[in-house]
Amino acid sequence: MDEQTNARFQAAKEKIIGVERQRHGIGTLSEKTVHAVLKYFYAPDEETHEIPIGNYVADIYTGREIIEIQTRSFNAMRPKLSCFLQDYPVTIVYPIPHFKWISWIDEATGECSPKRKSPLTGSVYLAFPELYKLKMFLKNQNLRFRFVLLDLEEYRLLNGWSCDKKKGSCRFDRIPTQIIDEIVVERREDYMQFVPLSLERFTSVQFAGAAHIRRPLAQTTLKILYDLGIVKRVGKQGNSYLYEAEDI
Repeated sequence: MDEQTNARFQAAKEKIIGVERQRHGIGTLSEKTVHAVLKYFYAPDEETHEIPIGNYVADIYTGREIIEIQTRSFNAMRPKLSCFLQDYPVTIVYPIPHFKWISWIDEATGECSPKRKSPLTGSVYLAFPELYKLKMFLKNQNLRFRFVLLDLEEYRLLNGWSCDKKKGSCRFDRIPTQIIDEIVVERREDYMQFVPLSLERFTSVQFAGAAHIRRPLAQTTLKILYDLGIVKRVGKQGNSYLYEAEDI
């Protein structure tokens, strides 16, 4: 990211977290820190925050557009979108962990374990299972997306059902440390950026390899790209569809 964007992000992070709160520990932080930081990143003016529109409250309303910061399932957004999209451009901001460091909190003692880096690296394609939940809205010209790749620290409670209490545990909070990239989708043609340039005629397996993702995620991505007319089916290879990018 450029220096100006990084500076804006650091300012938003400082607004929410602050030096004193960092000094006094994770227990002083909000339960939805990523959401709050991104809200100030996209709209530093607090007067644009939490604006009633119809029967709902928009995270941000600039006077021209609505911006919704969505850190969880997109299913919950359907009623809001049905209302908002009738009259306003709506941008959904969806944070995706890039590199993640995990710490565990003992509920009994409050002790926090040292950070350990997750072996997984996040990808923008992780947004597609959520996009699938909004497939009925994706062709609406008022709907836009910003997928934000973030490095972050995740704090989890040791309250799971396994012997080490980690499996089935609850996430306490996520603290963003750095913005890595922002992928913007403002019109149908922007979905072309998700088709790797190295591909001409391809199966979901080949798409997965080129995009560096697993096949189930590639299949979900291709379903959406096919519905949007970004790729077309041109035959089969065994039991798999063959795809080509549409001319847009």
